[in-house]
Amino acid sequence: MLGVSTASPDNRPAAGQAPNAPAPALVKRAFSGIQPTADSLHLGNYLGALKQWVALQDDYDCVYSVVDLHALTVSPEPEALRRRVRATAAQFLAAGVDPDKSILFVQSQVPQHAQLTWLLNCLTGFGEAGRMTQFKDKSTKLGSQGVTVGLFDYPVLMAADILLYDAQVVPVGEDQRQHLELSRTLAERLNSRFGEGTAQVPEALIVKATAKIHDLQEPAAKMSKTGHPAGIIELLDPPEVIVKRIKSAVTDSGTEVRWNPEEQPGLANLLGIYAALTGQSVEAIVAAYEGKMYGHLKQDLAQIVVEALAPFRERTALYLADPAQLDAILSSGAQRAEQIAATVYGRMAERFGLGPELPPA
Repeated sequence: MLGVSTASPDNRPAAGQAPNAPAPALVKRAFSGIQPTADSLHLGNYLGALKQWVALQDDYDCVYSVVDLHALTVSPEPEALRRRVRATAAQFLAAGVDPDKSILFVQSQVPQHAQLTWLLNCLTGFGEAGRMTQFKDKSTKLGSQGVTVGLFDYPVLMAADILLYDAQVVPVGEDQRQHLELSRTLAERLNSRFGEGTAQVPEALIVKATAKIHDLQEPAAKMSKTGHPAGIIELLDPPEVIVKRIKSAVTDSGTEVRWNPEEQPGLANLLGIYAALTGQSVEAIVAAYEGKMYGHLKQDLAQIVVEALAPFRERTALYLADPAQLDAILSSGAQRAEQIAATVYGRMAERFGLGPELPPA
């Protein structure tokens, strides 16, 4: 994958390229990651992120990460976190992330993520970080005793994740746009203070056609690991659980199948899932259910989801059955990621005034 860049495979500058300068790539580099906060990803992760990641591999230089440092903000048990890291990576691969096309790695295995976070902390205003909407929402729910410095600093670590790879584009949902804006602000601040070329200013890549999947029980909220327990379809759920959750999904008042997200958000959510998994337009689906009731739609949708996720579960199980192979893929990905990260961090650290290591006395 790195061969598409004018930098050499080990990320040394090409002939004529200034040392420690961002490598001008023929193909834009994309970075994204998902937290390993559960044993299974959910349908919103798959339709809103993973399908997009897989599609990007043909046109972008992709770097994808299991961001386990971020997951520490919810204080997971150590063994659970280790298990979930592997499970999340296996699901990336099962969805179609190709380690021959993309770099796939675990965040904590590349130490420059934490190192660059500290540099960026020293450029980020306290009030600036405190204005992040997700932090304000979570701190309101948790109360002052439940809020950690890590949760407060989460957006700065996210900025480090992105800037560490000179990523030009970041596929994100609308809910992450504010965090990406902080990344852009910090990149511009680095360039203003230390000179152009210190940091790549990233752009959001928000595909309008990407499905935004909502909670099946609370359709005003997006499907989330922290949402209603019965409102999530987990990718590794057995068929009977999937069927039960779709059949019990909130579908508002009325019986006619029609597209009206404002008045019938629950029904619109089901139609959106149907369209995303079949490739049909919402209009065509609505027309096919003319004269039928919600129950018919739910029954058919349950079968569509079960059939769509069956091969995904099988592929995930194969990766998890061979942890040595999975670990080898992640180890190789971490080495490739660190080739880029070490160069970018070195460039930024030097401009901060952090010198080379001193020789032993």
